[in-house]
Amino acid sequence: MTATISRAAAALAFGLSALLAGCAYPTQFKPGDSEAQVQAKLGPPAATVPLPGGGQRLTYTTQPMGREAFQLSFDQGGRLLKTEQVLTAERFGAIPLGHYTVQQLLQDFGPPMEITGVYSFDGKVYTYRLWQDNIKRQAHVHVDPQGVARKLMFTDEPMPEPPDPR
Repeated sequence: MTATISRAAAALAFGLSALLAGCAYPTQFKPGDSEAQVQAKLGPPAATVPLPGGGQRLTYTTQPMGREAFQLSFDQGGRLLKTEQVLTAERFGAIPLGHYTVQQLLQDFGPPMEITGVYSFDGKVYTYRLWQDNIKRQAHVHVDPQGVARKLMFTDEPMPEPPDPR
């Protein structure tokens, strides 16, 4: 429960900082923009990963309520090279199960919508919201107690119950 609350607080903070920063969004930046400009408008990223040859990749996410996470890659001089939306079925499908750690999962996709457990699996399930062909979906990455991704499942996001007409 605490992890869910902290993720909700992080998403709220990201949303509020975006609102206060004049609706800054990761896709507004162009190649050549500086990392300092990006962080001044978007705030601290959900994840920072060093890149081979220098530079780094910052991940900004709209989880838990949104369906996007963006990786912004910077060269060693701190200039933006590219921006990619990474919450896609193709990206999740490329996870090398059995050889992919929870640390890699968080670095590549940012924090999930929620982390839960299920009776039929000894470990945690990291659930991400995404769009697939204009359908609201969820990717469920099952991580064993040693921190290794073992299983991947996709589900359609449940529809809300219609109001009771009574």
